[in-house]
Parts: sequence; structure tokens; C-alpha cells
Amino acid sequence: MINQFEYKLKQFLSGQFVRNVSWLGTAELANRIFRLATTVTLARTFSPQDYGLMAIIYTTIDFANIFTLKGGIGGKIIQADEQDVKNICDTSYWLNWMLCGAIFLIQCFVAFIIAKFYENNQILLPILTISFVYLFLPIYMIQSAMIERENRLKVIAIGNVAYSLFSNAIIVTFAILNMGIWAIVWGTLFATPIWIIVAYVNHPWRPPKYFTLKGWRKIINYGGNLLGVELIGMIKWNLDYLIVGNYLGIEALGIYFFAFNAGLGIGLNVLGTFTSALFPYLCEVRGEIQLLKRHFFSSLKKTSAILIPLIIVQSSLAPFYIPIIFGQKWINAIPVVVLLCLSALPFSLSRSTYVLLNAVDKPRLNFYLQLVYTIIFAVSLLIAIKWGIYWVAVSVLISNLLTLVIGSIWAIRYVFRGSNYA
Repeated sequence: MINQFEYKLKQFLSGQFVRNVSWLGTAELANRIFRLATTVTLARTFSPQDYGLMAIIYTTIDFANIFTLKGGIGGKIIQADEQDVKNICDTSYWLNWMLCGAIFLIQCFVAFIIAKFYENNQILLPILTISFVYLFLPIYMIQSAMIERENRLKVIAIGNVAYSLFSNAIIVTFAILNMGIWAIVWGTLFATPIWIIVAYVNHPWRPPKYFTLKGWRKIINYGGNLLGVELIGMIKWNLDYLIVGNYLGIEALGIYFFAFNAGLGIGLNVLGTFTSALFPYLCEVRGEIQLLKRHFFSSLKKTSAILIPLIIVQSSLAPFYIPIIFGQKWINAIPVVVLLCLSALPFSLSRSTYVLLNAVDKPRLNFYLQLVYTIIFAVSLLIAIKWGIYWVAVSVLISNLLTLVIGSIWAIRYVFRGSNYA
């Protein structure tokens, strides 16, 4: 009996996927430790108003990041056939500069619109300043994607730790110095060059000496499909912020944003460790459906075995750790934290399914699923907002449990029915 258990345990812990997850998981643990110090510092130095402004900044960054096609272009490099890699990398380098330069200019323009929409000029200069981050991205994005393609996620893990340590140290220091939301801006801006150093030290690819857009349609088509998926997904992820901020005010948004980061955000960060490792793991076998099926369900089992107990424990302990760690002023946020934390339960299934569809070149199905999710999510939020933040969190929980589970089961059956995957 013991030998059988040991054998199953060795099987569970073996393989490239688990090794990659181990590296990324270790990095995420370090990241959580660094961010815990930051979260505690911000919770004790920031007001709900400051949290509201921080939510606006992060929402702006998240939306702009989508239009850089970072995930789509990087995903194409990871997925590409070996003979196409050099051309795709060279073309992607110039596409990155074109897209990121455009996003830089657009965010500078949008900053004025956001300040006017919220009737708060405090947010204008921070958004303008943080837009310079996009001018760093093209410098290291190709090397980073190639490292992932080669399944050397140990390097990505080291980069995550270095970036997180430096960024959080700056944020904590500046927050203690009462610099408010500027602590977030400088922490993000000053830490980004860390990725340039990590990428250049760990991969030999260098920018082409000549301008080329050879094969750009193939890259843009793949990235464009993912753009639609990620844009709809980002709208879904930020609808609650937009609706709460617009209907209940920036202070209520600050409370909700705190609850999200203290609840749902932790589970999603852990899940991100698994999905980052999952994409190259599935792409390796995407031409062999039986092997793909085995890889997918094996990784899903391992992800769920860790994530689901973690979410349940965290939601159970929220009433105890929030007042102790973050302070008594956040006690009113505890019910919202618990509900948002539990709403992460179906994400191990839905995120794995999302990666599966991208790996088999079906991002359009992801787009349709995200569109359905978002419509249902938006309707539930608009109904719930009349009764306050608590019922908004209830609607998030219910809509996630229903839509994500049903949609994921349908997508998995679609892929593995045989004739639908080619």
C-alpha cells in the first residue's frame, strides 16, 4: 500500500510540466512574500480613495497591455514550427516596436479622458508617466518568448523573483514616505529594466539589423484572434471596477479593489503559475491528440489538487487574517473577500481550457466563450449593483460558477471529439 502511494506520488511529481510549475511556484511563493509586505504597507498607509486611484491605474495598464499583442506574438513564437522561428522572431521584433509605440501615444491621450471621466486630475500625471513602460517591452519580449518556447521556465521564474523583489521594495519604501499612488508608478517603471537584463543574459537572440515584416499576416492573424479573446476577457475582468466606481464612487471602488486583491487575486496568481507552464507543455504534443489529452487532464488534475484546497482554506481564514494583517479598517470588506475568493474555484478548469484552445489553434472559440461569459457577467453586475458591493460579489461568484464550468466542459468535449481538432 505504501509502495503504491509512493509510486503515485513520484508519478505526480515527475515530468517537465511539474518541474516548470515547481520553478514558477517557488517564484510565486517569493512573489507572494514580497507582495504581502507591500499589501500590508499599502493597507495601512493608503486610504480607500488611494486604493480607488490605484485600481484605475492598474485597469488602464491592463487594457493597454492587451493591445501590445504581447501574449499573441509571444504565443505565436512558442507555437511556431522550427523552420519558421527566425523569420517570426525578426518580424515580431519590429511589430512590437510599432504596436508598443502606438500604445504609448494612445495611453498618453487616454489619460486626459480618464481624468475627466472620474473628475479627478490626481490620476492624470501618474497615467502619463507609467505609459513609458511600453517603450521597454520590445527590447526583451522576443528573448522572453524564446526562453518559454525552449521550456526553460526556470529563467522566467528567476526573472519574476528579481522583478518582484525590486518593484515591491520600491513601492514599500515610497509608500512609507507618503508618496501615495506615485509609489505604484515608480515601482512599476523602475523595475521593468530587470526583465531586459534577464532576457539578454539568458538568450542569444538579438534584434535584426534590417527592417522586415515578412510573414506579418500570420503573426497578426494569430495575435489578432487572441486580441479579441483577451480584450473581451479584460472587459469582463474590469467591468466590476468600472461599474462599482461609476455607481458607488471611488471610495467604494477602493474597498472592492482591496477585497479582490486580498481574495480572488491570490488564487489567480497561483493559477497563473500553472497556466504559464501549461502552454508550452501542450504545444509540444498538439499534433498527437491522445498524448495531448493525457497531458491536458494530467495537468488539470495537478492544478486542481493544489488550487481548490488553497482557495477553501483562504476563504475560511479571511475573517481572522484580514483584521490582524491589514488592520481593523478593512473588517467591512471581509464578506466581499470571502465571496471573491470562492469565485476562483472554477478557474483551474476554465484557464486550463483557455490554454488548450490556444494550443490547438482555436483562439476564435475562446473569443466566443469569453463574449458569452462577459454578457452574462455584465447583466448580473448591473442587477446586483443596486444593493451594494456585497451583492456585486455574490453575482461574481454565481456567474463564474455557472458560465465558466459549463463553457469549459463544452470546449473540452469539442476538442477531444476527434474530428473537430485538426
